[in-house]
Amino acid sequence: MIVISAASGALGRLVVDRLRDRAEVVAAVRDPGRAPSGVEVRRGDYDDPASLRAAFEGADRLLLISSPELDPARRIGQHLAAIAAAVEVGVGAVVYTSFLDADIVPTGMTEAHHATEQAILRSGLPYTLLRHPFYGEAFVPQVSGGELTGSTGGRGLNTAFRTDLAEAAANVLTEEGHLGRAYDFTGPLWSHPGVAEALGVPYREVPDAGPGPMSWLNARVRAGDLERQTPDLERVLGRPAESMVSRLLSGGTAKPR
Repeated sequence: MIVISAASGALGRLVVDRLRDRAEVVAAVRDPGRAPSGVEVRRGDYDDPASLRAAFEGADRLLLISSPELDPARRIGQHLAAIAAAVEVGVGAVVYTSFLDADIVPTGMTEAHHATEQAILRSGLPYTLLRHPFYGEAFVPQVSGGELTGSTGGRGLNTAFRTDLAEAAANVLTEEGHLGRAYDFTGPLWSHPGVAEALGVPYREVPDAGPGPMSWLNARVRAGDLERQTPDLERVLGRPAESMVSRLLSGGTAKPR
């Protein structure tokens, strides 16, 4: 039996969909009213350890999808509660959705992921760590006024789409040979000028609109921080991951706003 935590979220639903015909699946969710249909549902709230123990009972595999909580201290507490519950009820193995570089950068947005990875290693549970890049869905370029603009300095992005990351998770949960491993997932490298060329529109670099999350992300892209490439995602998928250009050319959203 495979238990998917946070199964009502975007990634969790995709994983459940890919596992329906491959294994016995249980969706662990904070609000059962929002759970995916067609599978067993159990209440599993990261802020309620007793509910986690009940949700994880009997699991051969647990996909621990990271909490959406932004405060690192609270997020770490939630993850530690989930790991403790998994140990207490004897979960067979845990697969955790971490973030790229969580193993080497224990601060900032990787702080909670680093702490969680270390807790999993200390727990003694068989494990697989899936270190995700940024989701491609959040970075889909938009054509406006017949042109594509950006503030990334033309540097590359290694984003991957949730659909591929969900399929990779489903493979890890159902195949042999993944325990004790950490995968650094990256999608095919793409850039805003490259997308503009593929779409046949001009590209124009523009200044950042101002302080905020996207300005911070753009600065990271300009510094080359999102250009890391590994073969891990393609290997786990058994095929190339979907590229940003192929998504857009197949009707992905590069439309005038």
